[in-house]
Amino acid sequence: MKKTKAKTLEWEQAKEVKRDILHIIKTLKLEYIDPKRIFCYRTFGSKSRSYARIWTFPKIFQDALGIEPSYVIEVLSKYYDKLDDDRKKQVLIHELLHIPRNFSGALVPHRSRNRKLETQVVKLFKEYKKITEE
Repeated sequence: MKKTKAKTLEWEQAKEVKRDILHIIKTLKLEYIDPKRIFCYRTFGSKSRSYARIWTFPKIFQDALGIEPSYVIEVLSKYYDKLDDDRKKQVLIHELLHIPRNFSGALVPHRSRNRKLETQVVKLFKEYKKITEE
């Protein structure tokens, strides 16, 4: 039997993603989001099938280490890099909507009683496009 070498997960800071995130936050006036506490990375070699993911440090560790809540937005190069600019913005808006209004370090689920995340993404993206095309 022939053994295949497992691919390693690699990552790098994604400065252009951070730039896009900052522009989205400012344009849509998402003032509850602290841009200094958002970190953006591009990963290579992930087996995930998503375009992007958002990560947070568990609240208990934040408390134990005395650190402020922060979020990491990870874009998966394999899929995200192939998207057009509009779709990339939609993906980033989607990830930002996982951040609760109190910026606590928790994550908002895709669905709740009176909210569907994807419905909000569509609405905010239309607003974003309208503002940026003026």
